[in-house]
Amino acid sequence: MLLLSHRGHHAAIAENTLAAFAAALQFGVDGIETDVRLSADGELVLWHDRLTPQGRSVAALTRAELERELERPVPVLADALDAFPGTFWNIEIKTAAAASAALPVLRHYRSSRRLLATSFRHDAIARCAADLDIAWGLLFAHVPADPRRVIADHAANPRVRSAVWDYGIIDEPALRAFAAAGWEHYVYGVMTAQEWRHCESLNVAGVIVDDPALAGRTGV
Repeated sequence: MLLLSHRGHHAAIAENTLAAFAAALQFGVDGIETDVRLSADGELVLWHDRLTPQGRSVAALTRAELERELERPVPVLADALDAFPGTFWNIEIKTAAAASAALPVLRHYRSSRRLLATSFRHDAIARCAADLDIAWGLLFAHVPADPRRVIADHAANPRVRSAVWDYGIIDEPALRAFAAAGWEHYVYGVMTAQEWRHCESLNVAGVIVDDPALAGRTGV
């Protein structure tokens, strides 16, 4: 089971920064989860929230404006992929606009990086997966009313075969239905060692955590 660091190891470092990613890799994680949004000047900035701490829309700010507000550099997707070439990247695409803009970058790195692009925007994932041959996945914050319908909706495109679940809504019958159709599972929001062990028992492909120590790793 892969250990993925949620936005990098950000206990004392700003999340979604190159420093946070480097700290996570020093801890011995297998990969990094990061978030991509599109800034007003078309940059694929690594930023999770829709708004800044000052309540401004990230989509309405240029990268330079965002950096001025945060008083620190804000990396873009290519920065991270260039800096850590041997890393498995789970790239959460936050908006449909960011999904379309990310395609050229993901295409550039698809042969040299291990990539899994995911989103709550299942429509955007379906469109992008039809255009680019990398691994794509669907994020879930609730159990689908009909898992078989979701599976059927994506049956024609084998590039979409990963489901990423909030730990709080894990439903074992749903996991079994997806697994029977050849999907793999990732889980985010795992907060305790007991929850980590539960995920191990479910044979999920990877777990996305804020604290890598949950897996018993102490650094390399």
